[in-house]
Amino acid sequence: MTVIAIDGPAGAGKSTVAKLVAQQTGLPYLDTGAMYRCVALAVLNAGVKIDDEHAVGKIAQDVTIELIDDKAILNGVDVSSDIRNPEINSVVSVIAAHSTVRQAMRSQQQKWIHSMAGGVVEGRDIGTVVFPNAECKIFLTASPEVRAQRRVDQSGGDVQQVASSIAERDRIDSTRSDSPLKPSADAHIVDSSTMTTEQVVACIVNIFKTFGEDADG
Repeated sequence: MTVIAIDGPAGAGKSTVAKLVAQQTGLPYLDTGAMYRCVALAVLNAGVKIDDEHAVGKIAQDVTIELIDDKAILNGVDVSSDIRNPEINSVVSVIAAHSTVRQAMRSQQQKWIHSMAGGVVEGRDIGTVVFPNAECKIFLTASPEVRAQRRVDQSGGDVQQVASSIAERDRIDSTRSDSPLKPSADAHIVDSSTMTTEQVVACIVNIFKTFGEDADG
């Protein structure tokens, strides 16, 4: 089973890069962030307080999430656009920090990859917790300023407010008790601050190819 694990902070470009890496390597692609966003949407729709870990965890265990091509299907409904709105952005890091939520999503992620016999998986704890034995581990990052500008270019907004939001997301992600954001000890660090998307993808594909060459040798 071949797994390329791409971890990194908010705004590093993981989703875009992972999709392109999947295309170039012929592997399936799993957007774990979309899974957490689906849970966040389900929590908001249910009117549950986001800091009620028991209630939020119960929702995470009960929801049905399907990721088909670029679509996110939550309980049979296409929510691809809904999970990308600012309200979800503002709560998803808190919801995703709950251990009960992470355990539920971790199980789904592992089942998906095993059913597909591998894939390109991006998130924040893929190489450290979800797939610690992944063949190729990448930690994709960029400077806070670059990440904020990318988010603004993508979705609009005030760059200072976006930078503040990203900084808070980084804080929550890196300090949570369950699977905090950090590079795996054996991950390749790729700083994309001065790189184009194409250059980042080429870099990761080349890193991946070295594993095959090592195996052949």
